[in-house]
Amino acid sequence: MSARKALNYLRNHWTELTRYLEDPKLSMGNNECEQLMKQVAIGRKDWLFAGSVVGGERNAGFLTLVSSAHRNDLDVYAYVNDTLTRLLAGETNYESMLPWRWAESHPESIRQYRQQERRQRVERKDVERNKRRIRRKLLESRKQK
Repeated sequence: MSARKALNYLRNHWTELTRYLEDPKLSMGNNECEQLMKQVAIGRKDWLFAGSVVGGERNAGFLTLVSSAHRNDLDVYAYVNDTLTRLLAGETNYESMLPWRWAESHPESIRQYRQQERRQRVERKDVERNKRRIRRKLLESRKQK
């Protein structure tokens, strides 16, 4: 892309590109969305080899189980192994198998470092949000001059 095209793009999309300055809740980047889309793209390749519609549904159920463990900061292997063992044994108390309920009875399987990472990510977002607020105030003060 030439410099001219890049500058034209910048000029034509200035409002959209600076929208995050107006609302501190908005993220400057789209990394979270990109990561979610990456999971879908990788999964799409894997789902080609599910074998059948029923196989695809089983695969989706298993991936949901794994994703639930991951989202709840659990040791994925321990959670999935315990849950599948209990289901295969015929247990029907599904409430106790929910990730947040399971974590209460298995505190040793909670990945503490993931919770620390989440707190650090929130702190970084707060810092970036404050920087954007300051930048917005500077821009407004420059416009008034």
